[in-house]
Amino acid sequence: MFLYISHPKCKLHDNGWGHPENAQRTARIEDQLIGQRLFDFMLTKEARKAEVTDVVRVHTAHYWNVLQRNLPQEGIVRIDDDTVLSPGSLDSALYASGAVLDAVDAVMENRVSGAFCNVRPPGHHAEVHQPMGFCLVNNIAIGAAYALDKYDLQRVAVLDIDVHHGNGTDSYVRQEARVSLISSFEEGLYPFTSTESDVDNLLKLGLKPGDGAAEFMALWEDQAWTYLRALRPELILVSAGFDTHRADPLAHINMREEDFAAWAIALKSLAAEIGNPKIVSVLEGGYDLNALGSSAAAYIKAMSGL
Repeated sequence: MFLYISHPKCKLHDNGWGHPENAQRTARIEDQLIGQRLFDFMLTKEARKAEVTDVVRVHTAHYWNVLQRNLPQEGIVRIDDDTVLSPGSLDSALYASGAVLDAVDAVMENRVSGAFCNVRPPGHHAEVHQPMGFCLVNNIAIGAAYALDKYDLQRVAVLDIDVHHGNGTDSYVRQEARVSLISSFEEGLYPFTSTESDVDNLLKLGLKPGDGAAEFMALWEDQAWTYLRALRPELILVSAGFDTHRADPLAHINMREEDFAAWAIALKSLAAEIGNPKIVSVLEGGYDLNALGSSAAAYIKAMSGL
């Protein structure tokens, strides 16, 4: 069985009126799964709340303490132009990270075939020393660090298909050689990273504005799958951003719902070649609500084999 994990408290984080990263994002995915009756064929679980000890496997204690000290009792506190704290933000972040920990446990203990974490705020822009880009803590990096510690893994791969480079996860893998990051992203877009893959455990795949599914799949098939065949990871964590969709307001890549399903099927086929490592997917970006809901549902359906 495939596992779906979320928690109502992921909706507590409030970026303020009009912000593209809002609680309707997780709700719209839930609506699609209900409407397509996919929940009838999956296990569901409410996420546990991660502990501070989980967070500081990736971020420093000072980092967490600064977030706590600046948490408002009401209203919002702005970290930067894109990133804010509201009264419920840290609870949301801890439940988002806790979902990834639960998913790692479930797949590593062979209780489920795979898992999807429908959580927010997203995490892949949160660097080891700095929250940014809508992200407070790096959910997927926290999951990777937990897997290394609890299951004594030596090769974890993070695959980031968000339209923005996962610079936060990038900052983590630079200090943790057992975790590799493959990140495809639109060039010239936030966080304005280069396409140079300058360390052995990092592979960057640059997309040009206007590219679509053909270019996206060619990058993954020609470079990423080759990289993974050589790496043979014991666990794969997917930063599942759906903002490469053609309708997304923050980017310029022309993918459709069915393209996310095709990528998921290709990943599962590749996994079968390399020893069937378990796969956990974690929501990152996607800011057109209709496109996000339908894309995530298509992806989950493909990943679950439904």
